[in-house]
Amino acid sequence: MAADLEVIDADGHITEEEKQLKEYMEAPYRNRGAVLYPRDNWDRSLGGTLGTRARDAKSWLDAMDQGGISTAVLFPTEGLGIGWIREPDLAVALCKAWNNFVAEEFQKVSTRLKGIALVPMQDVPEAVKELRRAITDLKLVGVMLPAVGLRKPLGHEDYWPVYEEAEKLNCMVGVHATVRGPHYFAADLFDQFIEVHTLSHSFAQMMQMTSSVLRGVMERFPRLRVAFMEAGCSWVPYWMGRMDEEWEKRGKIEAPLCKKKPSEYVKSGRVYLHAEDYEPLVGATAQVLSHQILYYASDWPHWDSEFPENIQHLARREDLSPEARKWLLADTAKRLYNLQKTL
Repeated sequence: MAADLEVIDADGHITEEEKQLKEYMEAPYRNRGAVLYPRDNWDRSLGGTLGTRARDAKSWLDAMDQGGISTAVLFPTEGLGIGWIREPDLAVALCKAWNNFVAEEFQKVSTRLKGIALVPMQDVPEAVKELRRAITDLKLVGVMLPAVGLRKPLGHEDYWPVYEEAEKLNCMVGVHATVRGPHYFAADLFDQFIEVHTLSHSFAQMMQMTSSVLRGVMERFPRLRVAFMEAGCSWVPYWMGRMDEEWEKRGKIEAPLCKKKPSEYVKSGRVYLHAEDYEPLVGATAQVLSHQILYYASDWPHWDSEFPENIQHLARREDLSPEARKWLLADTAKRLYNLQKTL
């Protein structure tokens, strides 16, 4: 453990394979000739020199023992592209398969492993049903929504039944981006993965925070907990200030469902953010937003993960108080995922 502190990984990844998911799918999806998820041809691992694979529970438990992690919340890898699925029935089948897969092959193997749910936003009534099943029956600890791929922004009223159900279930909503579809986050001008990836998560999260706040999601669902994943945290003070400026001039007419300054929603304690060790302004962000909304995430085993070294680095950050470091490494994740009842 880092300096004798408990460490909870709020966003790790399974590198699931199609053949694993197909074991949880019925015909005709099990027999589908095409790939399940759309793909690109970026060389993420630089010829296998970066990152690794984690297809099973043992791989994750071994890594957690090595890094000193007590509990890990596991997200998909291929499933980050769920927003790009255009066939609603396939989206439903994929989400059910992932949810069953992560519950059976990870969460049931060890209480240290917690699964995140996928829901088919392409079919909102089915998404509501699947969310209820995933949280109530499978005991998954939250739901992931794609920051890119869907044809409507996440603040759109069509998606509100999902937020209503999440609020009823006391279930967090995690907004997660992917590099797939660079035109969605203004990166289709670039020819190198380094450029595209630099823009991807932060720009996508800015878009979805703007949509969720200004279209009234945070106002309409006052108990909803929303996490913005893998974009860091220090962009948020700047962005909430920018939203405030726009809202003050145009909000009454163009964002009537946003009843308060956007910054009031962002600072309400219901918006959670991933603090990255590379950010020079983690401490300043904690002062603006509260250290109780910043969480640790390994992103292991992806190519850009800095696990386990980043645990030690964050545990020694001089711009965070001992209490803030304690929240960052474990306590925020407990609140975000409502883990107090399961640990």
